[in-house]
Amino acid sequence: MKDLDRLNHATAHLDPPLAVVDLAALRENAADLVRRAGGKPIRVASKSVRCREILRAVLEMDGFEGVMAFTLPEALWLAESGFADILVAYPTADRAAIRRLAADPVAADVITLTADSVEQLDLIEKVMAEVPDAAPVRISVDIDASWRPLRGKLRVGARRSPLHSVEAVCTVAREAADRTGLRLVGLMAYEAQIAGVGDRPPGRPARGLAVRAMQGLSAAELADRRAEIVAAVKEIGQLEFVNGGGTGSVERTAAEEAVTEIAAGSGLFKPRLFDGYRNVGGRPAALFALPVVRRPGLGVVTVLGGGYLASGVPGKDRLPQPYLPPKLRYDAQEGAGEVQTPLLGPAADDLAVGDRVWFRHAKAGELCERFAELHTIEGEKVTATVPTYRGEGRTFL
Repeated sequence: MKDLDRLNHATAHLDPPLAVVDLAALRENAADLVRRAGGKPIRVASKSVRCREILRAVLEMDGFEGVMAFTLPEALWLAESGFADILVAYPTADRAAIRRLAADPVAADVITLTADSVEQLDLIEKVMAEVPDAAPVRISVDIDASWRPLRGKLRVGARRSPLHSVEAVCTVAREAADRTGLRLVGLMAYEAQIAGVGDRPPGRPARGLAVRAMQGLSAAELADRRAEIVAAVKEIGQLEFVNGGGTGSVERTAAEEAVTEIAAGSGLFKPRLFDGYRNVGGRPAALFALPVVRRPGLGVVTVLGGGYLASGVPGKDRLPQPYLPPKLRYDAQEGAGEVQTPLLGPAADDLAVGDRVWFRHAKAGELCERFAELHTIEGEKVTATVPTYRGEGRTFL
């Protein structure tokens, strides 16, 4: 049975808009990530999933250990739900959440905060001072993984941590290690210019060559610098983990001896942006369906909703992709709309009011901010309906 027929058959008893996760595809994608990691554990990036039941299912698979959360309130909620080994990958200034963490020895034992400045450590300590008998807070130091060729005159990569040199990282690491209420336990780095930039952009072979050349040079520089940083920080304190990578760079980052674990999440769902990566295998696992509600003319149908744009630099690649039936496209004058989206193409004439069009989101977890639940599919059947973060009343950003 073709995917379109299978998806329509499995969800025939449901009314769109709806979102699904194909469990067979999810398992294939997870296995591909584990293969690429070459034996190093993968920490699941929760921002790319945003559903507790899917997180649990992935963590039960071989090769996955721990969660990379995106906010401290999310991490506290996950800890209360029984999740362990949670790294909050972005610095927090949420004073109420820090107080909750310091007042809860169980949560403080399983949650690690990220810092990339002494100022952030000062804020954490100041809030902890308000908590009687505050539990020690675990700290991971975030390394700037950007590439700075031409003696630093050019910067390639995300503007995240300011800690680029060995000396800069060690300054913050030493502060974390020396403060009574803090515990230095890890290092992390996200090489966005490698993990987050597709090296095979569709229809742009010259750009693909340039991206691959940049990534090769950047990866070599980072591997040497990261190894030096890890060796230097180990002289300051004992490290439990060194986290690196992302879905787009799993095998390259895993090959570094200094890295002990890989972060990945988007590859589980295989959203459309990852079609532009040579090494990312698998197939789309997360999809959403919208109903046809109008037929404005020949070769045109209109579906309800659809303006689910992904974050990042605005562009066509941030739009959801009309996926099934194939060969549907947006009207250049309207794009994906807030309450309705016209779609053009020969396939439109085969669709009736009430039929559904299936889409792929450009990114992974942001889809779950639009839907309260995910329907899991095995073959031709819906096996369960599970809440997303939004469906559980949790919107952390």
